[in-house]
Amino acid sequence: MTSKTRHPFAFAALLVGSCALAFGPWLVRLSEVGPVAAGFWRLSLALPFLFAIAAVSGQPVHWPRPRLVRLVAFGAFFFAADLAAWHAGIHLTKLGNATLFGNISSFAFAGWGLWLLRKWPSRLQGAALLLAALGAGLLMGSSAELSARNVRGDLLALSAGLLYAGYLIAVERARGELQPLPLLFLSSAFGAAMLLPLSLALGETLFPHNWLYVFALALGSQVLGQGLLVYAIGALPPLVVGLTLLTQPVISAFVGWTVYGENVSVLDGLGAAAIAAALLIVRLPERGLRSAPQNAS
Repeated sequence: MTSKTRHPFAFAALLVGSCALAFGPWLVRLSEVGPVAAGFWRLSLALPFLFAIAAVSGQPVHWPRPRLVRLVAFGAFFFAADLAAWHAGIHLTKLGNATLFGNISSFAFAGWGLWLLRKWPSRLQGAALLLAALGAGLLMGSSAELSARNVRGDLLALSAGLLYAGYLIAVERARGELQPLPLLFLSSAFGAAMLLPLSLALGETLFPHNWLYVFALALGSQVLGQGLLVYAIGALPPLVVGLTLLTQPVISAFVGWTVYGENVSVLDGLGAAAIAAALLIVRLPERGLRSAPQNAS
């Protein structure tokens, strides 16, 4: 049975999840708490919802064997560090910049997938990667002129993107033996336990005046966004996952433009078009291009 037969909605789920994640930076800005605290609430408030959904869907949360626990904890460390750096960067740069630099993990994860296959990209894969890189470069065009003002936030977001790649790789490995919801619950629990003491040590504002935005962050980014992403990672190759995640900076740039009046140029539009073309190419039927990872369950 092919991956497409077993997971007919995997790509659609990935696209919806990526779109949900794209609104995260806006919600972080509205959260009224410190950047690390926002990460803590995103993970901790999602736990009861993830637990209930897992139980209802027939994927009950359980404690896996020690090797898997270590792998999930390893991934959670990278995810917690990613959220701490990324949320701090969101307050120091444009929304589109923060999401774009944070998604450098897209290329790292795609490269990981090609390394697993032990071969160079095919012509279609190479074309998709080049278009995606061109699109990302064009999106960075508007950042370059504001680099002096945004450099700290951009560097934090870039660091977060590299950390997020470590999380994605750990999830891809763990998905060979763990179903998506138990995996996401455990990684969220580990990550929340890591972020709370850090937020307290930094003296951040921990409790918001309005809980709406942190709940929206938990439900939108963690339950919906990460939930669909973790599911898709077990059904699609890293190349497809990585390039699809590049839809996030396009959406975040649009949110920044409509809500905060942040600049959106012609180069941004061309970059978005290039990324869309890369997604179309990466979905073309080619042997090995759309097959799921060998260890996917």
